Amino acid sequence: MGFLNNIFGKKENKKDSIQDFWNWFTKNEQAFFQTVKNSDDIDQNFFSKLSPRIDALRKELYFLTGMYNDNTAELVITPDGVVKNIAFVEALVDAAPPLPNWKFTALKPAIEDMEKFKITMYGFSFDINTMYFYPIEHRYRPDDVDIIIVHPDYTEENKANIAHGVEIFLDNYIGELNSIITIDNLNVTSSQQATGELIPLNKLKDYLIWREKEFIEKYTDIRHEIENDSYAAFEGVMENDLPILAIINTTLLDWDGKASHPWIVTLRINYDGTATNGMPDQKTYDLMDKFEDELMASLPHDIGYLNIGRETADNLREVYLACTEFRKSSQTIDQLITQYQNQLQIDYTIYKDKYWKSFERFNRTVE
Repeated sequence: MGFLNNIFGKKENKKDSIQDFWNWFTKNEQAFFQTVKNSDDIDQNFFSKLSPRIDALRKELYFLTGMYNDNTAELVITPDGVVKNIAFVEALVDAAPPLPNWKFTALKPAIEDMEKFKITMYGFSFDINTMYFYPIEHRYRPDDVDIIIVHPDYTEENKANIAHGVEIFLDNYIGELNSIITIDNLNVTSSQQATGELIPLNKLKDYLIWREKEFIEKYTDIRHEIENDSYAAFEGVMENDLPILAIINTTLLDWDGKASHPWIVTLRINYDGTATNGMPDQKTYDLMDKFEDELMASLPHDIGYLNIGRETADNLREVYLACTEFRKSSQTIDQLITQYQNQLQIDYTIYKDKYWKSFERFNRTVE
């Protein structure tokens, strides 16, 4: 059958490697550089070629380009706020070859001279001299960094547009990574509706640095030993009359050190439970347990990864972890997903939830 391979080519299901990507980019870098330098239909001559190559590496990656200086073009690769993709983007850029006319940057960087920086979106202007902020302090969640941005043109009618513009502006002001790490909640309002003392926006960066430093000093070395933890198994019936089963570490739900593990991972394993009332058959059940065991062996509790529990119902199992960080966890999960790609259909998300509000429903159920 070798002649068929020669005619049609071998079909490969694996994704392109990072090295493949940079080999391709290196072959085309001078043409791309001239396109960016001359602003020569960048969408058609650069982005339309770059996009499928980036997409072949990983979904939900985006990019920006422009001239860094007269002789250097910059390519910024961004996960656009998707936490599970940050480590991959950083690894991708770290592997970039040294090219004299190119600067490669992971995540949108902070702009140095914000006094001269202004963006216009949806007909509104966003600049550091016309916006203010104030923090919301929570008595029972003292470590939450809840920021309200005050924009002069804010109204309830244009709330979505103003909020989007503020998010883009902050990515440029403090950098995309810092925006993800240091701010837990972000909202916008007008000066008339503000409930706190207005602080010039140019002081926000220092405020966030101070809050993050306090948080790190408070929680860096906190770990939880699971040997004596208690677990609850409970079951119920969904609105579609299918059963739902869960096993939850109830000791963790009552733990007062939750904020030390602020990054929540939700793994979703889809399976076919049509013949078993929405539940996995024994073979699938055993395989999912094996995956979870390997996951926790790679991400043990004593170095900052806690298995909160799992929920199974309606052709889906969700596994919940709380982590001290997101880089190693995403890299480990990516490797395991690849290892199990022909056996299990797995996806996941990572988000920040310092007080594990996502799991309050289990507190109510256990009580």
